[in-house]
Amino acid sequence: MGTRLVALLTAAMFSWIGLPAEAQTLGQVFKRVSASVVVVRTREQEVAARGQGQTVNISGVGSGVLISADGKVMTAAHLVHTADEISAEFLDGEIVGARVIASEPEADVSLLQLERMPPRAVVAKLGDSDRVDVGDQVFIVGAPYGIGHTLSAGHISARHKPNTVYSEFSLAEFLQTDAAINQGNSGGPMFNMAGEVIGTVSHIISKSGGFEGLGFVVTSNMARRLLLERKALWTGMEGYVLTGDLAKAFNLPQPVGVLVQRVAERSPATLIGLRPGTMKATIDGKVLAVGGDIILAVQGIPLRPGTMKATIDGKVLAVGGDIILAVQGIPVQDRGSYERIQERLSRLHPGAEVTITVLREGRQLELRGPLP
Repeated sequence: MGTRLVALLTAAMFSWIGLPAEAQTLGQVFKRVSASVVVVRTREQEVAARGQGQTVNISGVGSGVLISADGKVMTAAHLVHTADEISAEFLDGEIVGARVIASEPEADVSLLQLERMPPRAVVAKLGDSDRVDVGDQVFIVGAPYGIGHTLSAGHISARHKPNTVYSEFSLAEFLQTDAAINQGNSGGPMFNMAGEVIGTVSHIISKSGGFEGLGFVVTSNMARRLLLERKALWTGMEGYVLTGDLAKAFNLPQPVGVLVQRVAERSPATLIGLRPGTMKATIDGKVLAVGGDIILAVQGIPLRPGTMKATIDGKVLAVGGDIILAVQGIPVQDRGSYERIQERLSRLHPGAEVTITVLREGRQLELRGPLP
């Protein structure tokens, strides 16, 4: 009789407590968190393929996730860092303008602030990515090819420490997954089966250009440290590091510099006066010798500027803009100098003066402006 009573009490207790969240089906968890995911749309200007000073409008689409009741959205830096206009589209179709308030391109994470908070918006919970194990079931919600709120499911395939997978995002700690990731998923959240955000979609490795089972997601703990705790400074500038032979070809007075590629409208980089490149050139398979004399005129007749695109080191670069040599007196040299610059800027209060030394048209200039 006593055994039967204990069994009945135990069954009643578990029926009252209910099933744990992790026992919910994938569909149930998806329905619970889907409204926190947004489609992020961007517009920015890019130097035209031909012609000097000509630009074209480029539209982008990705994803993001609402993480706070005051309208903060986490997404990928490569999607929004140099965007001139940003909007977030919610599950019910409502579209809200947004701006970048923190960004770390070296980890591919950015934080947006919505212009207003939609009344029916749902806030997602940031989980502890350190508790994620290889083999755990996960799912991603995003907008592949612009198709909003699409689910893909899979597992954690591996964990990767910073600077071990992709040198372009050297600060990023990655979770590798076999959950399908395609164009438009960038910036979208990866959820665990408790409905917590454990990562932000960054990129894939693919030979075909499509998904081949190698997707990489920046961990939520890394994003939390960089965007919420340290609040990485948003510059609104994209640059390309010139070093070695390229530094000599551009006649730099030091071994390393950063060639400014893009500058977002109304960004700190624009306010301080940084100028992006205004020309592109293509070698089209031809190998050119660079770094020597440049003929400007023959018999007093000026030569016309080139109007073609050029590929340098396998990349199409915008040339003719500023080359950053130093920030706050710290020369651009290596990874260590980048971290020292970031640390120096983080100690400044908003409105403090920032000094950037650039090489412009062969002359060194100092640009000054307030820290946002």
